[in-house]
This record gives sequence, C-alpha cells and structure tokens, in this order.
Amino acid sequence: MASTIGFRIARLPHLWRSILDRRLAPLGLTQTRWVTLYHLWKLGEGNPQCDLARAIGVEAPSLVRTLGQLEAQGLVERRACDDDRRSKRLYLTPAAIPLLEQIDSVVLAARQEMLAGLSEQDLDQLDKWLALIESNGLAIQTRDQDSPTA
Repeated sequence: MASTIGFRIARLPHLWRSILDRRLAPLGLTQTRWVTLYHLWKLGEGNPQCDLARAIGVEAPSLVRTLGQLEAQGLVERRACDDDRRSKRLYLTPAAIPLLEQIDSVVLAARQEMLAGLSEQDLDQLDKWLALIESNGLAIQTRDQDSPTA
C-alpha cells in the first residue's frame, strides 16, 4: 500500500486541474490563465511577479507571457516598483473581480465534491499528514542540496 501513496499524491493535482479546466472552459480561460489569476487573487495585490511565480511553481520568465495576455484582456496591471524600476508589482483590475468570483464558485463546488465523505476531523488529520509529508520532503531536499554529490 505504501508504494502507491506517492503515485496517488502525484495524480491528485492533475485530476484536480483537469476537473477545474473542464468546468472553467465556458469562461474562456486556459489553465495557465485561471491558475495565474486565482493565485494572484489569493496571494494579494501588489506582490512582485517573482512571488507569484513561486506561489504557482513556475519560473518567473515563463509567467511573463501569461501576465501579458491577462494584461491585454484587461484583467491584470503590472506596475513598476517604487524602489526598483526593473521589478514589477501585480494588481487585479476591477474587470477581474467578477470573473474571479465565478472561478472561486467553481473551485469551491469542485472541492466539496472531491472531499465528499470526509468529515472535518478527517480533513484536519489529512492536512496534518500532508504537512508532515511536505516537511519531510523539504528537509530531504535541503539536505540533498547541501551535501556534495559524488
């Protein structure tokens, strides 16, 4: 059983995004765009592009194209930082808010369906287990990065 846990953990994000992609398709958003918008909304406005890239798990240069597309759609604004003109801070436009509320509604409904059959206690325990697994993984990653390769 333990040998399948990693495969299940790896499969869940793909399944989750596939469900959301199908349900968000009527809004005319690609996965890249809705993921970027949603993370920016949850992260909060005025954050640098690099922070959003880290939150999504992509390299900053690959995010630039998506932000340009969202900017062209009138959903996002990039503004130069006061203290570093090379760095850009991100802001949602008023036009993005109704769209984000629709996205959020779809996400919440999908989450309820995905987590059906789990009690609040089950969810709390699952969250603790996932946090422990993540912590262990980060410790391994740090240890591996710090040790010289042979």
